[in-house]
Amino acid sequence: MAMRVSSPAFAEGATIPRRYTCEGEDRAPELNWSGAPPETRSFVLIMDDPDAPRGTFTHWVLFDLPASLSGLPEGRPGVGVEGSNDFGRVGYGGPCPPPGHGPHRYFFRLYALDRESLGLPRGASRREVEAAMRGHVLAEGQLMGRYERR
Repeated sequence: MAMRVSSPAFAEGATIPRRYTCEGEDRAPELNWSGAPPETRSFVLIMDDPDAPRGTFTHWVLFDLPASLSGLPEGRPGVGVEGSNDFGRVGYGGPCPPPGHGPHRYFFRLYALDRESLGLPRGASRREVEAAMRGHVLAEGQLMGRYERR
């Protein structure tokens, strides 16, 4: 089952505005979603860049988001539990491809789960979150934006 994920900040496949990147304010964009199954107990959000020079780079891991949500506000969401990103920090790290590397794709992947909590602490890695999600995903959706540093 697929959910719809969107943002008022950019359309599917469009350029992510600079303010949401390392060259701007490095704020998380507002996200909205619909189509979650009725049995959803929580959500997980993972943002990554599969075009990074050394392989997929994780920019944001957010889990234990309440099932009652249908979106996240711009900036720090104040809900859920933030995991570690590949910048070595907890929370959101915006698009920041190497200058001159061309446009990169950034996927905001949302997962609806059949469990309320993954039982993981703040700062958990993507690998830990994905292991805890295994067998509990009811539906997923994604939004892809692009960004390039010249």
